[in-house]
Amino acid sequence: MNRRDFMQTSAAGTMALGIPRAAGQRPRRTNVLLVLADDLGFSDIGCYGSEIATPRLDALARGGVRFTQFYSTARCWPTRSALLTGYYPQQLHMDPPQGRLPAWARLLPHHLRPAGYRCYHSGKWHVNGAPKPCADGGFDHSYVLDDHDRKFYPKLHRRDDKPLPPVDRGGAYYTATAFADHAIDCLRDHAEHFAEQPFFSYLAFTEPHFPLMAPPEDIARYRDRYLEGWDAVRDRRWRMQREMGIVDCDLAPLDESFEPRYLKPEFLRNLGPGETEKTLPWARLNDEQKHFQATKMAIHAAMVDRMDREIGRVLDQVRAMGAWDDTLILFASDNGTDSTILVRGDGHDPAAEPGSGGSYLCLGPSWSSAGNTPFRKHKIWVHEGGIASPLIAHWPAAALERGSLRHDVGHVIDLAPTLLELTGAKSQLPAAAPPFPGHSLAPSLRRDQGARAGELYFNHEGNHALRAGDYKLVSAREGGDRWELFDLKTDRCEQKDLAAAQPDRVTAMAARWEALGEQWKADAGPVLPFGKPPADAKD
Repeated sequence: MNRRDFMQTSAAGTMALGIPRAAGQRPRRTNVLLVLADDLGFSDIGCYGSEIATPRLDALARGGVRFTQFYSTARCWPTRSALLTGYYPQQLHMDPPQGRLPAWARLLPHHLRPAGYRCYHSGKWHVNGAPKPCADGGFDHSYVLDDHDRKFYPKLHRRDDKPLPPVDRGGAYYTATAFADHAIDCLRDHAEHFAEQPFFSYLAFTEPHFPLMAPPEDIARYRDRYLEGWDAVRDRRWRMQREMGIVDCDLAPLDESFEPRYLKPEFLRNLGPGETEKTLPWARLNDEQKHFQATKMAIHAAMVDRMDREIGRVLDQVRAMGAWDDTLILFASDNGTDSTILVRGDGHDPAAEPGSGGSYLCLGPSWSSAGNTPFRKHKIWVHEGGIASPLIAHWPAAALERGSLRHDVGHVIDLAPTLLELTGAKSQLPAAAPPFPGHSLAPSLRRDQGARAGELYFNHEGNHALRAGDYKLVSAREGGDRWELFDLKTDRCEQKDLAAAQPDRVTAMAARWEALGEQWKADAGPVLPFGKPPADAKD
C-alpha cells in the first residue's frame, strides 16, 4: 500500500458536492452512516499506515477522502457529547460530566427527524448528559451496551432504552458483531417500511477499547505477528505514513519516563511477570515479556480486524437496499490508543486464554505509542497522540476526489454543522443556544483548503491545549502546567518546543485559552442534575 494506491481520481458524477439527477427526477436525499471506533490509534488501520488487515475501511478511503488533521477531545464521553451536539464538552458540563445537558442543547436526531430522517443507534452510548438514546437522544431505535468490561457476556445492555437480560456465558455473543447485527436489522426494517425516508445510522463500536478480548479465530490470524516488537512496528508505520503523504515529521521517540494512569502494584502481581509498566525499547525485554506483550498486540489487532469485518457487513446491507450512492459514510475514532494498565470487571484469571472473557488485559504504554504513531502521548493527554484521529469520508453521489488526502484541520465539533449542511436539515436550536463553535467540513470534502480559521480548544483532566492556525500551545498535567509551543506545520510530532523563543505568543495564546474556558463555562450555565448513570457504565 502506498501513495499511488490511494491518489486516484474519479470521473464519475457531475457535481463537486450534491447528488446528480436527471431533469425532472425527484431529488434524492442523503443518508448518513456515522461509524465511531473506541480507542483506535491514528495509525491503527491500513489506510493510515497499519499492518492490521482493514480492507473494508481501506476501500472506503480509496473511494473517498482521508483527513490527516482531524481531532477528538482525548476521551470517550467528551468526544461523544461533542460529536452528537456540535459543542465543546465544556459548553455542556460534560468534561467533567455534571448532570444533564443544558436545556438548550440538541443532539443530531433532534435536528434530523424534523427533516424526515429515521435515526438509529447501535453500540456504545456514553453521552452522560443524555442517558437514554431514544427518550433523551431522539433516536427511533437503539441498542446500547452499558457494560464496557465484558465483550462476550455483558450484564448491562438495553434495546430502545429498556434493559435486556444478561448475556449467558458460552454463547456466540461478541460486542462488535451484536452492534453490527442491530445496525443491519434497523436498516433492513428501514428498507421495508420507510424506504421513502432518509436514514441516519450511528454505529459506535467498543473496539479496540480494553479489555483486550476477541474471538479466538481472529486472534489466531495475528499469532506471533508482533514478536518483532513495538520499535519495528512504529518505524514501519511511520515510514508508510510518510510515503502516503499523511505526515511529514520525525517519529516521536518513546518516552521511557511515562507511567500509566490507574496503575496499582496488585494489578502487576495479578497480570504476572510478562507485564511491563514502563515504556522500554523492545530489546530490553526478556523472552517472557516479549511473548506476553506480542500476544496483547495480537488481540488488539484482532479487535480492529473484527471491527472492520463487521463494518463490511453493514456496508453490504447499505448496498443491498440500493442506498450506496446516496449514503455519506464517515469513520473516526473517539481518541488515541490508551496507555492504561488496570484490572476490573470480573477480574483477570492468569490461567484463562488471553483474549477470552476470563482474561483482563490492557494495551499498555509501549503498544499505545505504536497505535498513535508518529505522535507523542496517549488517550487523555492533548498532545497529538491523544487527540489525532483518522477521518474517512465516502460518498459516491458527491463525486469526491477518490483516494485523496485532506490536510484541512477538523474537530468532532465540526461534524454536526457538516451534517446539517449536507442533509439540508434545519437547526432546531432554541434562541438561547450559543452558536456552534465549529464549522462545516463540506468545503473540505470538495477540495483541500489547507487551513482552518479560528482556534481549537482542548482541556481534559489537567491536560490543556489551544491550536491557533499552525501553532499549538500545550501542557501536560505531569509537567506542572508548563506550556510548550509547537509549529505543527513543520513539527507535527511536537519535538521542538518554541516557548522560550516566542514568550509573547505563549502569553497571548495562554490568555486566549483561559478566556475560552470562561466563555464555555458561561455557555453551559447552571448544572441541571439527574440520577447517576449505572455503576458499570465506565470509560
